Amino acid sequence: MHRRGSLWLMVITLSFFIFHFSFSEAQAQKGKSKRPARRAKVHDSRVHLEHADVLHFDQRLNPDATILNGKVHFTHEGARLYCDSAYFYEASNSFEAFGNVKMYQGDTLSLFSDYAYYDGNEQIGRARYNVVLKHRKTVLYTDSLDFDRIYNNVYFFEGGKMIDGNTTLTSDWGEYNTKTKMSVFNYDVKMKNPDMFLTTDTLYYDNHKSMAHIVGPSDITSGDNHIYSELGYYDTKLERAQLLNRSILTNNGKMLVGDSVYYDSRMGFSQAFYDVVYVDSVNHNKFTGNYGEYYENTGYAMCTDSAVAIDYSQGDSLFLHADTFKLVTFNIETDSVYRKVHAYHHVRAFRTDVQAVCDSLVYNSKDSIVTLFHDPIMWNNGQQLVGDIVHIYLQDTVIDHTHIIGNAFSIQQLKSDTACYNQVSSREMFSFFVEGKVREARAKDNVLIGYFFEEGDTLPIIYNYQETSELRMFIKNQKLESVWTPKTTGTMYPLNQIPADRRHLPGFAWYEYVRPVNRYDIFNWRGKDGKKRTDEKKKDSDLPLAPEESQEPAPEESQEPVPEEPQEPAPATE
Repeated sequence: MHRRGSLWLMVITLSFFIFHFSFSEAQAQKGKSKRPARRAKVHDSRVHLEHADVLHFDQRLNPDATILNGKVHFTHEGARLYCDSAYFYEASNSFEAFGNVKMYQGDTLSLFSDYAYYDGNEQIGRARYNVVLKHRKTVLYTDSLDFDRIYNNVYFFEGGKMIDGNTTLTSDWGEYNTKTKMSVFNYDVKMKNPDMFLTTDTLYYDNHKSMAHIVGPSDITSGDNHIYSELGYYDTKLERAQLLNRSILTNNGKMLVGDSVYYDSRMGFSQAFYDVVYVDSVNHNKFTGNYGEYYENTGYAMCTDSAVAIDYSQGDSLFLHADTFKLVTFNIETDSVYRKVHAYHHVRAFRTDVQAVCDSLVYNSKDSIVTLFHDPIMWNNGQQLVGDIVHIYLQDTVIDHTHIIGNAFSIQQLKSDTACYNQVSSREMFSFFVEGKVREARAKDNVLIGYFFEEGDTLPIIYNYQETSELRMFIKNQKLESVWTPKTTGTMYPLNQIPADRRHLPGFAWYEYVRPVNRYDIFNWRGKDGKKRTDEKKKDSDLPLAPEESQEPAPEESQEPVPEEPQEPAPATE
């Protein structure tokens, strides 16, 4: 009875579990009918052999490989590879390919070589001998190339040549990303196109933008232009360069340097910013400033912001400052080429023996004339010259003669007595130079003379006041040798009897406080009224621009006949 009870209990318990399991399974199947479960997709990373004419094994030759011959075709992760023969290592998911190896990835990338090894697990290919990689319009030639398909990187390390449109790049080592189209070239890098040649040791290149990034000492040659830069960018398609870190641009004896330089080869245009230096070693002059630009096709140049022009053609350099300098070239492609330099405003010049100030200045290389406009003042040792307009005539960069037009006034301070001044005023004046020194001075029309006679080189002893129509003074070794005048009227006065209205001629003003004292003082503008320069700048329209070709010859005053050459000194008048 006990056994039957126990057996019965086991049957009931077992029936309960069977019922519960059946019910749960039914509920589960009922739920599945409403939302069927998805079967997880298994990623197939195996290299597939699609075709081979002959397949065999050779334990002695290569026991781990399946040997394939004739029209071999593999596929892996969207890539297709073809070759004449191969060793297929199915266990390591890799293969070696021989003869006419061709790999295609999509419709934009292809790789050709004589030999290749491919690892399907790492997705890395190694191509050797006569390797050609083509990616859209970019073609890479090398003998040793590794291709990382996961990171889209291509490496070559035994010399390579990349062709991107009209640009060819070569180096010992390089890297190219097929996704970003960025390249890196190292060691003996050369880049060239029909208009440019670049050499460096490290170069980044954006194949999509055709942009080269210079990151080390580099030389760029384009026609007659040469660029040295250690940091910058060069657009090979548009032929534009943006250069940093004191890059240097040279052209036929001319050099442009700046903290940053922009150059457009097609337009022949260059710009330089901050601490700009332009040197013309042919004509022995130099420009400095914080901004400069130059058009090589037209010969136009401009320099501004702390601009200084330096002429070092003579033994002593001349330093000239202005707010802005402009260079205009005429007839640039002909034998009659000439240039005009405009300097404006607040012009100040210093050389050891000559100083000058004016509002604006024009130099014309056609006739070698420098013209000073608007309150010009010149100093030569102890002599001061003023007028409405001053023309300076040069011969082989040396002063030949000067012409002062309108309200001409010459003042010379005596060394023996600085309170005494020799003075000449007239409508116009001429000075003639020999070997850079004044040989003859002339004054014409309404001439007034106030002159001290000295006893030796010590003290003035008498003052001579004269009125005449013309004056010629002959000077030797910076001393008055003789004087010639036509009929004069005047009086000689002892020093203690000089009338107050005769001691200084009408319009007398000694501007020593305006005079530049050294090459650094040219930046400190001081007007005739003694006021320093204000921040207010004059408009460019105030500049006396160079006449157009159709307006030549120049303004009438510059066309006045040059007086005859100095004659032998005439006897001095009493």
